[in-house]
Amino acid sequence: MESTKQQDLIFLELRQRLQSGLLVIRSDAFEDKAEVNVTSGDSAIDIHIPDGGYQVKLIPGVSLVEGSWQKSPELNADGLHVRLRLRVDQPSEASDGVTVRLKEQEEYRFLCQSCGATLLKEKVFRRVLPLPNGNWNALVGDWCCHPDPFANKKLLPKEDECLTGDTYFLLTRDSSCDHSLTQQDDPSCSNLDTSRYSGKTAGRRNPVVFCKKCSAVLGEAVTTDVLKLFVSEVVMRRSEDEEVTVPQRRLQFLERVLASRLLELSSAQSIFRFSIQTPDGQSVIMLWLLNTDTLIASFSGTDGGSNGLISSSGRHLDEHRSCQAASSVKVLYLPCAHTQLQEAVAAWEKDISVHPLVLPRSTCDELLQLLTSCTDTLPPSLSSMNSYQVAYLKR
Repeated sequence: MESTKQQDLIFLELRQRLQSGLLVIRSDAFEDKAEVNVTSGDSAIDIHIPDGGYQVKLIPGVSLVEGSWQKSPELNADGLHVRLRLRVDQPSEASDGVTVRLKEQEEYRFLCQSCGATLLKEKVFRRVLPLPNGNWNALVGDWCCHPDPFANKKLLPKEDECLTGDTYFLLTRDSSCDHSLTQQDDPSCSNLDTSRYSGKTAGRRNPVVFCKKCSAVLGEAVTTDVLKLFVSEVVMRRSEDEEVTVPQRRLQFLERVLASRLLELSSAQSIFRFSIQTPDGQSVIMLWLLNTDTLIASFSGTDGGSNGLISSSGRHLDEHRSCQAASSVKVLYLPCAHTQLQEAVAAWEKDISVHPLVLPRSTCDELLQLLTSCTDTLPPSLSSMNSYQVAYLKR
C-alpha cells in the first residue's frame, strides 16, 4: 500500500545521555532561515517560525541550554536542521508501560484488549515463574554433550501457577472461560509454535483461542486445561481497581507493549536485535533497538496539530500548538516481505543472537503498519539508515 503521509512541519529529537538534540523544520515553513528562532521557556523549548510559535514541554530534569542552538549553514533537502544542547539532571528511567507485572497472591482480572470483555476474573496465582529464554531450545545442542534431556517434556503451569514468556503467559482455564472464550481447530489458522517451551512436534496445530464477544484472536489452547495468551491481546488489571476498563486505543496499546518488552529484554538480557514472528515461525519484521533515552515531539502543520510521538497513535489537536515530549525508543527495522532485502533477512534468521518475539499474524501486520506510519512522517534524511528504516515507539 502506497503511503499518503507527509513529513511533519516540525520534528524534534532529544538524546538525554548525549545531552544533545536535533530540530528539523520543513523548508516550506519559512522563506529565510533568519525567520526561525529557538528559545528556552519554563521547562520547555519554544520554536518561532513565520507561521507562529510552537512549544515542546520537557520532562522534569531536562532543559535547553540557553543560546546553545546552532543552525546548519545550508538548508538540507528536508528543511532547516538546528542542533541543540541540553542540560540533563538524570536520564529518565524506563517504566513498565501498559503491561502489569503479575505478582503472587494478588487477584487479577483479564480483559480482551479489542473490546474490553472480561475473559478471566478473580485469578490468584500462588507462583508466577518466568519461562526460559525464547530460543533456549535451539541452544540445547550447544549446552549438552548427550541427547536433548528436554525433548518431549512440557513446561506447563499447575492450577494456581502462571508461566510468563517474552510475549505471552501460560495459565490454566477456569469456569469463566466457557462464557468468555471460544476455540477453533482450523487448518487455515497459524501453527502456534510451542517448541520453545514444550518440545512439541513441529507442524502440529493447536486450537486457536478467540474472544467470544468480538472474535479477536487471543492465543491458543496448549492443552485442554492450559491457555497461552499473548500480552498484545489482553489487558491485566488488579481486581481491587475500582475502574477496570481497556485503557487505550489499539495501536497506542500495541506501541507501548512492544516498547516495554524491548526495554525489559535489552536491560535484563542485553538483547538488542529481534525477529518479530508469527506463531508458525515466519519472520515478518527484523527489528534493532538503537537507543532508549530519546525524547520525541513533532507538529504536523495541519491546523496546529501536534504529536508527542510520530506514530499514528495518540494524535491530539492542541489549540496552543504545544505538546509534551514523549519518552521513546528508537528502532531500525526491515520488513521481511521486501524481496530486495532477502539477503539481509536471511543473515538475521541464521544469527542465533537475534531474539524471536512471537505474536499473532494480525498483530505482526499491525506492528508493521505502526512502524511504517512513523517512518513516513520523519524527515527523509532521518527516516533510514543504510538499508534499514527508522521508527520511534512511545514508552
